[in-house]
Amino acid sequence: MTSAGMSMCKVVFYEDRNFQGRSYECMSDCADMSPYLNRCHSCKVESGCFMMYDRPNYMGNQYFFRRGDYADYMSMFGMNDCIRSCRMIPMHRGSFRMRIYERENFMGQMYEMMDDCDNIMDRYHMSHCQSCHVMDGHWLMYEQPHYRGKMWYFRPGEYKNFRDMGGMRFMSTRRINDSFY
Repeated sequence: MTSAGMSMCKVVFYEDRNFQGRSYECMSDCADMSPYLNRCHSCKVESGCFMMYDRPNYMGNQYFFRRGDYADYMSMFGMNDCIRSCRMIPMHRGSFRMRIYERENFMGQMYEMMDDCDNIMDRYHMSHCQSCHVMDGHWLMYEQPHYRGKMWYFRPGEYKNFRDMGGMRFMSTRRINDSFY
């Protein structure tokens, strides 16, 4: 992650819908927006991609935002609560590589992925994916096939037990690549 890649991300949050009320400009991670805004009901992602969370400290439901205007994102995404924290997703250039495992702690069948997969069960004949190791790139994993349902953001690192992440069951995965920026 270079400083040049990080400076490419910028989002402006607004307290009210349709970009009204007080605003807060953000160009990095923000664990808690309450010191800056009482609430957040609209935003403009001017550049880059962000993962938004409906709880402080990157907790709660996750929502992926790419460049664009979100005048009323709560009704757009079916959110029950407004954004409380956000994590900037740095642009990744290069290869993408992730190993998924059938069981927790990197046990059971293992498959290495280097591209998007719209149905893990169909492609790998894998009924469960309980852990993963992201070696390269940034990924979104979805609870349903064809990139639907709740999603989680995975950056490089080891994820030993998905039960620790709310028991999510992942059925599809997509790389966060240049097409999102």
